[in-house]
Parts: sequence; structure tokens; C-alpha cells
Amino acid sequence: MAGNGQMIIDLDKKRMQAMAAKDVATLETLLADDLVYAHSSARLDTKKSLIDSMVSGATVYSHVEPSEVKAQDLGDAVVLTGIAEIKVTANGSPLAFGVRFTDVYAKRNGRWQMVTWQSTRLPT
Repeated sequence: MAGNGQMIIDLDKKRMQAMAAKDVATLETLLADDLVYAHSSARLDTKKSLIDSMVSGATVYSHVEPSEVKAQDLGDAVVLTGIAEIKVTANGSPLAFGVRFTDVYAKRNGRWQMVTWQSTRLPT
């Protein structure tokens, strides 16, 4: 893992913790304005719709824990792949599941931000 890989793994863990803590200020900084967030349910979110859903309580993350995360440093972009255990309440229904994810961060104006998330639910 060269260059920025470990820093982005750590930054993404901070992003996951911010989702579980409903830390909107951190998410506003870490998520790109043009974010494409593809949930394991195939629902798509933008930065605004993802944060709005969390603020309204429609989606409440209580736990997001990554593991087996690897980074590919491409210079001004870093691609992460790994597994995450997620506990979330979506529209009043509590769910707990694992996903395999691909996550992309890009360096823009000197700042790293998440631009893409794609996850696939792991079999139970």
C-alpha cells in the first residue's frame, strides 16, 4: 500500500464513525458534493439525500465497522475495497448485515473526499 492508502483507510473509518454518530459536520467535509452512494439494497443517494435521510431519522446507522480494507493508490484517487458490518434502522425496521464494498476517494482542491460508494450484501 503506497502513499496515501493508509491515510484514506483511516479517513474512511472516520467517515463510517461519523455516520453512526450522525456527525453531519464531518460528513459535509468528507463527502463530495457529487457523491454517488449505491446502497446494498440498490437504492442510490446523493450527498444531500444521504445526509437528509440521516437527519430526518429515516435512516439511522448505529454501527458501521470496516474490516479487510485494502487501498489502491492511483495518485489523486484512492480506491478502497473491504467488508463492513452495518447496523441500521431504515424506515423503522432494524437491520444488521455485512457488505463487501468499493469506495473511492478523490483529492480535490487539496482535500480528500469520498466520491463513490458501492456495496453488495454478503450472504447470511
